[in-house]
Amino acid sequence: MALMITENCTACDACEPVCPNKAITAGDPIYVIDPLKCTECVGAEDEPQCMLVCPADCIVPHPDFVESKEELQQKYLQLHA
Repeated sequence: MALMITENCTACDACEPVCPNKAITAGDPIYVIDPLKCTECVGAEDEPQCMLVCPADCIVPHPDFVESKEELQQKYLQLHA
């Protein structure tokens, strides 16, 4: 399952540099996560790094992108091939 950033985002920029897939970008007015690039850090880390650094706790599972760990791992491999 990909992650998404809620409207509670403060645009602090803490999440963007820790994303191994470059899935997080500055939006207007809040940051956004590209669900086609988000692997919840599967393949790179043990847990989603953006969630760990977000001071507003505004990064949550995306309800429209439900994927298994295997699917997330495959997506990661395709992004980094």
